[in-house]
Amino acid sequence: MSEQERVAKELDQRVAQRTRELAAANEDLKSELAQRKRAESLLSAEKRSLEMIAHGASLTEILQELCRAIDAQAPGTITSVLLMDPDGQRLRPAAGDRVPSGWAQAITPVTIGPCVGSCGTAAFLKKPVIVSDIASDPLWVDFRDIALSHGLRAAWSQPLISKNGEVLGTFCLYYPEVRSPNGSDLRLLEGAGHVAVIAIEGERTQAALTKAFEEIKTSVAQLREIVDAIPHSITVLGPEGNTLYVNRVALDYTGLTMSEVMAPDYRARVFHPDDVERLRDERQKALSRGTPFENEQRVRRSDGQYRWFLIRYHPLRDEKGRVIRWYATGTDIEDRKQAEERVRSENLALREEIDRSSMFEEIVGSSEALRRVLADVAKVAPTDSTVLILGETGTGKELIARAIHKRSTRSTRAFIRVNCAAIPPSLIASELFGHEKGAFTGALQRRLGRFEAADGGTIFLDEIGELPMETQIALLRVLQERELERIGSSQSISVDVRVLAATNRDLKAAVTTGTFRQDLFYRLNVFPIQMPPLRERTDDISLLVEYLIERYARRAAKRIRTIDGKTMKLLQAYDWPGNIRELQNVIERAIVLCDGDTFSVDEAWFKRESSSELPRQSMQEGRLGRLVRDREKEMIEAALASSGGRISGPAGAAAKLGIPRQTLESKISSLGINKHRFKTG
Repeated sequence: MSEQERVAKELDQRVAQRTRELAAANEDLKSELAQRKRAESLLSAEKRSLEMIAHGASLTEILQELCRAIDAQAPGTITSVLLMDPDGQRLRPAAGDRVPSGWAQAITPVTIGPCVGSCGTAAFLKKPVIVSDIASDPLWVDFRDIALSHGLRAAWSQPLISKNGEVLGTFCLYYPEVRSPNGSDLRLLEGAGHVAVIAIEGERTQAALTKAFEEIKTSVAQLREIVDAIPHSITVLGPEGNTLYVNRVALDYTGLTMSEVMAPDYRARVFHPDDVERLRDERQKALSRGTPFENEQRVRRSDGQYRWFLIRYHPLRDEKGRVIRWYATGTDIEDRKQAEERVRSENLALREEIDRSSMFEEIVGSSEALRRVLADVAKVAPTDSTVLILGETGTGKELIARAIHKRSTRSTRAFIRVNCAAIPPSLIASELFGHEKGAFTGALQRRLGRFEAADGGTIFLDEIGELPMETQIALLRVLQERELERIGSSQSISVDVRVLAATNRDLKAAVTTGTFRQDLFYRLNVFPIQMPPLRERTDDISLLVEYLIERYARRAAKRIRTIDGKTMKLLQAYDWPGNIRELQNVIERAIVLCDGDTFSVDEAWFKRESSSELPRQSMQEGRLGRLVRDREKEMIEAALASSGGRISGPAGAAAKLGIPRQTLESKISSLGINKHRFKTG
């Protein structure tokens, strides 16, 4: 062979090799374009199906449209959807324009089982079944001949499974030639099956709505509540959480267009800025985990108002487990949120009542002093007059307040109890009147106060004499004008609350010393009730003892038959400085120690210091207490003066004294210190 011939042959070989390479590259390009086309078609099918769901199309129409969209990708593809019978044992064809009618008749119905073609087996196993060649696959032994006679050679089936694990049906792709799926085919099969599940469950929801409408068609208002409780807002998100599509319901609610929804600032425009900031990191972490999650956010309505929504996120994965879509649904919970705020306040009061053991459930006694009190209760209860209950600690002031409420016209509404001495002075105003978000450090959200929780009912202000002067002013306004302002707000809120107050302090003396406002005292002292101490109700002691013995013996699972005579004399002779509460404690302790069926107490419990030692000791203790009180007052006033009247902060009086701010506020109030006179410009 000549050199010229050899070179020509080599050139021909190179041209042939290059031609083959170009042909292979062309095939790869075609495959990539086909895969891209399939992905775009699937997304289009998703959008179209979701739109049809939102507009109330029938399930058959939605499934037919889905099958047409898949069929349009390849001339030989035959797409079919089979739905499960109510008995959960058989499948019936529901959609698929290209499915041969003879084949559909031959397989109707398909009884599911471990070896019943592609669809029957997929429904039985609850997982995809891929048959590349019907002619040789053992799953098709009962249907092979009829399938081949209708030109079916390959069948891939995807079970349609609800979020509760229930098989709803199958999605199937038939091919006229032997064919095995690639990754793109499997994604198409799974994605189309997911859209079919959404359509089927949407149809079930619509059926539930229709049934509910038939049951309550006489009540339009009830129908609206049910429709509002079952929303149809659907959002499709990308793997990173970017919005791909929202249905018509969501567009109508927000007033945005589809192009605005696709914009990068969509979340900032739709969700409340505080919620966007609050949930930014949490949402991204949840998306990165790839598991279903939910959160609560405020969504901006087309009129500019925000309403709370519960947003639930569910992922869609490919064959490698990667999230390729997020489906988010929104449920309006605004009414629930408002109710929760009010219920939270009422539950707080209820928990306090449940956790706190009452002195006794009923008013026990028949003494003349108690009968006078009960007569006053009977007179004032039906009115809305403010009542001031006075008396020593432990005399049952709260019990009388409850009796007034139960006999009033407000008895079916809330009874809210507030112990003014148990709440730090810096927090009492917020507790009574509520606060707005950001009103002070730590106010992370709006909170209703006890007065709003008691609206329409009764509020009982125990230990009213311990209220700080600033709170007394606000309370006076509530009593005078029947309205209040939350801390941090300038908006007045009307309240209809009956006020009952109680104290063991001498309020008249407090008015004289300037620690209690005179005008507030007159507002509270509309109808005073003086509770008699137990030492003035000696006739009631025997009744109270018997009642309390029965109560605590029942709790301790003991049986008390008699009361020691000496014990009863001791109980009647004692002056009970702690009143009924002290009697209650003595009875409970004696029941715990009692071994038999006779009730008795230790005489040593009632012994006092001798008459010569007690006055001297009391005098010494009193003198020491005054010295300590005066010294403490001097130190606090000096700290206030050096801090310019400032209490909190690094340069405040609390820091100088080395005590908490709340403790200092309490001491200033109890010592009657006017902190405002130390204020500097």
